[in-house]
Amino acid sequence: MSSIDPVDTPSTTPEIPAAEAPTGPSFAQLGLQQQLVTALERRGIRHPFAIQTSALPDAMAGRDVLGKAATGSGKTLAFGLPMLHRLGQDVQHGRRAPRGLVLVPTRELAQQVHDNLAPLGQANGVQFAAVYGGASMYRQIQQLRRGVDVVIATPGRLQDLISQGECTLADVEIAIIDEADFMSDLGFLPVVKELLDQVRPDGQKMLFSATLDGEVDTLVRRYLKDPARHEVVKAADSAPPAEHRAYSVSFPDRLKVTEQLAARPGRTIIFVRTQHGADRLATNLQAVGIKAEPIHGGLPQSARRRALEAFTDARSPVLVATDVAARGIHVDDVQLVLHYDPPADHKTYLHRSGRTARAGAAGVVVSLLLPDQVGQAKRRFRQAAVSTDVSRIRPGDAPIAELVASGVHVEPVERPVRPARSGAGRPRRDGDRRPPRRDGDRPARSYGDRPARSDRPSSGDRPARPSGERPSYGDRPARSDRPSYGDRPARSDRPSYGDRRPGGQRPQGGTGGRPQRPARSY
Repeated sequence: MSSIDPVDTPSTTPEIPAAEAPTGPSFAQLGLQQQLVTALERRGIRHPFAIQTSALPDAMAGRDVLGKAATGSGKTLAFGLPMLHRLGQDVQHGRRAPRGLVLVPTRELAQQVHDNLAPLGQANGVQFAAVYGGASMYRQIQQLRRGVDVVIATPGRLQDLISQGECTLADVEIAIIDEADFMSDLGFLPVVKELLDQVRPDGQKMLFSATLDGEVDTLVRRYLKDPARHEVVKAADSAPPAEHRAYSVSFPDRLKVTEQLAARPGRTIIFVRTQHGADRLATNLQAVGIKAEPIHGGLPQSARRRALEAFTDARSPVLVATDVAARGIHVDDVQLVLHYDPPADHKTYLHRSGRTARAGAAGVVVSLLLPDQVGQAKRRFRQAAVSTDVSRIRPGDAPIAELVASGVHVEPVERPVRPARSGAGRPRRDGDRRPPRRDGDRPARSYGDRPARSDRPSSGDRPARPSGERPSYGDRPARSDRPSYGDRPARSDRPSYGDRRPGGQRPQGGTGGRPQRPARSY
């Protein structure tokens, strides 16, 4: 079965809030392992956010947890820290099956959760592996064979690995479903149910979602036993709400206004409807000198990773994205979200807009609406409980100039150049998985070890072949001395096909004794 993952693994900035909650208990007071508390403090995190303060005691006690929290509220640590705390009390080594499972809807979110939790796992010996489509399955298999404690996976790739016998969920005692409502939107819940049926029935399960209706509620009632419910609506403890603006523009003016807003200092995410639209808009912005990169499901995973890394490091401060980037991706200090194409519904509008005003930072959300899109957009704003007026603008008007002037420059960060990967250690086509050759297994062979051409015997120093040892072409008999085709018996003198076999065994035909075949008609 092939992976059914949506787009998508690049490495992103971890979804760990940048600002601390001003009041409330510390992680140590909540009973978290001291190794984890120290690891958090080294990263500047000393006080949990609201969803973490609420969910950690029940989760660390082993209860099933149902969490409803807005994007950017710190859900990753809300389920990751209890899992690290519990698995870290019984650390295992060597080859072992995973005891923890985190299911996420997209490749980017899988990589992000891994980047959040894997460094913390080093503090208490819990090892993680991220498996998702678009990345090397061979490397993922090798990591699973060495043994891991937690698998962070998209449903399609994990199902592929299980069907190949490379992973088992029989020992999973903590299973977590993140962004369950997005799983439902993508049609993943049947696969999620198949995977949850394979984990230990007496294990702990945690589910986090922005909405808990429809199929998500079915999932909760089927797999969670008397869950502790924790709900935090506010995106972050000290985060002001994003400022929402909507403008009506003509079709020719929409691109010009977008160019002006994209040129403002700071990070900007522009959302479009289609993959082709993302590529086209990014090309248009690049043509006027704006550093912009597209990201969508039609790009290779490596290209998506590079685009997101360039955006995270502010080397390319504008990201033109389809809705693949509307959920779960956290990048610090996104100052502007621009809806170039309107979203499909109010839920998508909120998730797109949630890329800004995260973890204590301010942000602006701008919708550019064509005249025939205004009515539907107003209904969408009402459903999303967003209060904003729609005003008519043209390029260079005062509201656009004000937004451009309010941008804050972000200093780009240059990443070290990654060494090129070699092909050593890859499986052969015949399936023979040999271990990669280590340095020193065989002495390196350089051309300097061979004697120089001047030291090697030249062709003139080679001994001549003794004459007569091998006949030359001149020693062969002339063609006139050899039998010619004319010396062979004529065809009429040779036995026919029918004479080669005892008579009567095959009917004689008119073509050398061969049987006549009936004529083939077309």
